[in-house]
Amino acid sequence: MTQDTAQEHLYLLTPEDKTAQVMAYTTTKLFWGEVVAKKDIRVSTWLRTTAAPEILTLYRGKVLVTTTPSNPPKPYAFSEIHLPAETILAFHLLPPAHDPPDYDPTEPNRYMNPTTVLIGTFQFDGHTRLSSVTNLGKYLEVTRETFTSLYDVEIRSSVMPALGVMKIPFVLVRQMASAFCLRS
Repeated sequence: MTQDTAQEHLYLLTPEDKTAQVMAYTTTKLFWGEVVAKKDIRVSTWLRTTAAPEILTLYRGKVLVTTTPSNPPKPYAFSEIHLPAETILAFHLLPPAHDPPDYDPTEPNRYMNPTTVLIGTFQFDGHTRLSSVTNLGKYLEVTRETFTSLYDVEIRSSVMPALGVMKIPFVLVRQMASAFCLRS
């Protein structure tokens, strides 16, 4: 097998597997690449499940250091990146891919609360889905989830404005590494 052929076949898919393009944010870096997951896994919510990997493997991955401005931003490319899941602060499918909503939009007594989440050098402007009898502060006090869902999100970097604004339908954010802000 030549090196080029090895690069084309970084993994073997079984009939139970699928691939998806994802982005993962850490304190100082932005990663993106292809993951392999079981077909019955909803990749956008994968990190909230018991099936979440301890090490997320990204194939044909790229990494961008997000703490130092560069114009244009210059990512590094790797055939594989092995990222400890505990370091991931935010996670989503790479657009234009998206999963169907993970909630029933006709469910009564729920509302979308405008919320800004600050993680490292990134700002996530989106919505949290809350019960009509609670608010963001109460929700954060009582939930003990590792990842919180954000919906209809716009993501921007304060350090690298050249990255522009990404519009993502669904993002997971690590609750204990995020500043949740109520937008007016």
